Amino acid sequence: MSAHSHVEGALPHEPEKATLEGRNKVLGFWLFLGGETVLFGTLFAAFLALRHQVLDGPSPQHLFDLGLVALATGILLTSSLTSVFATQALHQHNVKALINWLIVTVVLGLGFLVLEIYEFYHYVHEGHGFTTSAFSSSFYTLVGFHGAHVLFGILWITSIIIQLKKKGLTVVTAPKAYVAGLYWHFIDVVWVFIFTVVYLMGKVG
Repeated sequence: MSAHSHVEGALPHEPEKATLEGRNKVLGFWLFLGGETVLFGTLFAAFLALRHQVLDGPSPQHLFDLGLVALATGILLTSSLTSVFATQALHQHNVKALINWLIVTVVLGLGFLVLEIYEFYHYVHEGHGFTTSAFSSSFYTLVGFHGAHVLFGILWITSIIIQLKKKGLTVVTAPKAYVAGLYWHFIDVVWVFIFTVVYLMGKVG
């Protein structure tokens, strides 16, 4: 029986692990996340080493608007919850609910990105450009790198929504949806660290 011949009703409870290829995708992705963790860890270390090197630019205490960042954080954490609901729908073989929760996740991700772009625009007008100081360079590199991951996640989940609409839930599409959920949780966890290390510690000084 080919992978495509599985009908939704015949799918196992965890269709993302039903085939060797699916299990390998999940395992391989955990290894990829390990590498990403090291990469982000390096950027965090660089930021912590340079965060007091503000030169003539504004300091974190004067720059950061915690209200805006808290709103963005709330939106991203909510998207993590909707991603959990999507995974639950996947395990229940409910394609309609899976697609709908993925769409909500994408919309929330876009909301987060819009706030981040607005935040960067505001900072540049406050004299906090990429080359203003070592602090600003490390800030934009870390936070911008995370933002790029959010954008990639949005595009990736959107492509999976299109595949699910065309092909339905199979042992081929299920691992893709599951792995995208893992990725989305990862960038949410990274953001919690950014919110704490960059914004809260920056505001406290």
